[in-house]
Amino acid sequence: MRPSPLDIVGLFPEWEADAVGGGVQASGRDAWNGILGRVGGQRAQAFSYRSGTSKTKALLQAIGNRRKAQVALVWHLHLLKLLPALDHSVPRVVLFLHGIEAWRRHDPLTRFLLKSVNLFLTNSDYTWNRFIGCNPAFQSASHRTVHLGSGTSLPPDRPCHSEAPAVLMVARLDAREDYKGHRQMIEAWPGVLERMPEAELWIVGDGDLRPGLEQLAERCVPNHSIRFCGQVSDVERDELIGRCRCLAMPSRNEGFGLVYLEAMRMGRPCLVSEMDAGREVVNPPEAGLAVHPHDREALAAAVRRMLTAGTEWDHWSSSARARYESRFTRGHLQERLLTAMLQT
Repeated sequence: MRPSPLDIVGLFPEWEADAVGGGVQASGRDAWNGILGRVGGQRAQAFSYRSGTSKTKALLQAIGNRRKAQVALVWHLHLLKLLPALDHSVPRVVLFLHGIEAWRRHDPLTRFLLKSVNLFLTNSDYTWNRFIGCNPAFQSASHRTVHLGSGTSLPPDRPCHSEAPAVLMVARLDAREDYKGHRQMIEAWPGVLERMPEAELWIVGDGDLRPGLEQLAERCVPNHSIRFCGQVSDVERDELIGRCRCLAMPSRNEGFGLVYLEAMRMGRPCLVSEMDAGREVVNPPEAGLAVHPHDREALAAAVRRMLTAGTEWDHWSSSARARYESRFTRGHLQERLLTAMLQT
């Protein structure tokens, strides 16, 4: 017997338990769980494309899972090419754009498939503006901004204390993502130490960018106040957030930045860039500060200010946590996504 049509089919990047992923994978899992909670597992089916799988194998797997559906949710632009393998008669296609993958002019096949999208969702207004800047033909396309969310509110009585003035950076140290602001933070660090010699910079993450950053740190700051922590677990990451004074990621090309939410959830203000979507998330000066990453003196001054204990820091801390709890939990993401998909 042929299976009944689905309400929705989803195409997602890998989200297996043993997969190492980032914000796209994590937000995809949360989004799909919200959809399952609304329509039920019998009316929805997800297809997760595992990194390293050949395109041919992925195509065959998609064909093997072929089901008619009313809506196809494609959680990453690169997966749009698998959509025809699922079913040619999906009446409504929803595509989620996350950032840098969308900010270029695309190949002819992708441009053709983009024309089949009925609703574009983006994680920020910034991501949408960058996309249509590179692809002006979609200026009039149906679009909604769906800010991401992560985790749940912490108990109100949970202690939230910081130790010595330390700045935390959390990101993959991937040469393809050499825009997160690591180099700029390291180069600005001597200016931080001039007035705050006890300050430390903790860098979490690993990848092929790390050796070069370590060499840069040795040249700029010989006193080892910059610490490379390597890859850490989520529990270890949260412990570091709880011990630091603030989080910094003055990135030049961030479509959203889930790490900001992880810090704000624990009452840590964030230093973001004036150049990307970090401002949308943190809303400086509400939950932190924004600075141009290439202005070394301004960057150092902003870091010093955010490391200084006192009334201003206390206000940032409480505002960061309140902003997270009112806008950016996992439940907020799920509600925004379902609202956008059902009302458009």
